[in-house]
Amino acid sequence: MRILITGGCGFLGSNLALYGINNGYEVFVLDNFYREGSNENLNWLRSKGNFKFYEVDIVDNVKLSKVFKEVKPNIVFHLAGQTAMTTSLNNPLKDFQINTIGSLNVLESIREIDNNCKSIYASSNKIYGDLNYINIIEENTRYKAPDYESGFPESMKIDFSTPYGCSKGSADLYFLDYYKSYGLGLSVFRHSTMYGGRQFATVDQGWIGYFCEKLTRPLNEEIDIYGVGKQVRDILHCDDIVKLYYSSIEKFDKIEGEAYNIGGGPANSLSLLELFAILESKTRNKMKYKINPMRVSDQKVYISDISKIKEAINWKPEINIDLGIDIMLDWVKVK
Repeated sequence: MRILITGGCGFLGSNLALYGINNGYEVFVLDNFYREGSNENLNWLRSKGNFKFYEVDIVDNVKLSKVFKEVKPNIVFHLAGQTAMTTSLNNPLKDFQINTIGSLNVLESIREIDNNCKSIYASSNKIYGDLNYINIIEENTRYKAPDYESGFPESMKIDFSTPYGCSKGSADLYFLDYYKSYGLGLSVFRHSTMYGGRQFATVDQGWIGYFCEKLTRPLNEEIDIYGVGKQVRDILHCDDIVKLYYSSIEKFDKIEGEAYNIGGGPANSLSLLELFAILESKTRNKMKYKINPMRVSDQKVYISDISKIKEAINWKPEINIDLGIDIMLDWVKVK
């Protein structure tokens, strides 16, 4: 089986590539080194086994099409994209070109090879907007959405906000439509927070890794946070995500043509303040932070209802918050 991973030198992409290399897949990695850490991940992958690498930007439809025709993949994991909401606000045109035009180029490349290819698109929870229209209550350490104890289902209304939400949401709907219009083997995963090894986190993207790295040593200055720290997300370790992707390919007839909310679910949700408490306990270092106004369209609460994907392929998260944070701390100490 030939598997092509766009954004294959990124955090999730490199983990998916390693699994493929170790489990007998013929792996092809495509990346343009847009993200910090991509070069390091490529070198790490090369130390693990054999695969073919293409340095190609998905915005370049000519080069992208050539790769697809050469590889003729049976499986495509489309992960390449612009991932930071703040970047989309600063440069919405670039965000649109990468996330929407680039994804449309991937779809057209799949359509051109027409070989019963199975493809999963890594979308985002941001396609549901800021969710400020729902009932939110404030508790001691977190915000809570009492009407959604099981998390937010896929039936939530699509409500693009920020250029990032628009670009990811457009690509999300294009994938679902290409299944309907052209009969392509496509599925969409709407991810909440993901974290784990090979993630080179920044202040704009990868908040679990960012704060884990900050707390591995005593802080000499305050770190900016946006809002009072009670915003809640469900988090999912990359090892669980890798198992999900490959299990989904094996049971693709159960998921094709559908979108799924992907995350750790209510049992693996936490706020920023709760993360700080965990990190202070594990590292013995004190968190120092300065509160700034919440960012535009930031969700006070987002927790995935993962019942749909559980029922479809019998998958569930296995790595809990405590173990996941330990693994993440080990990674940021050695990266």
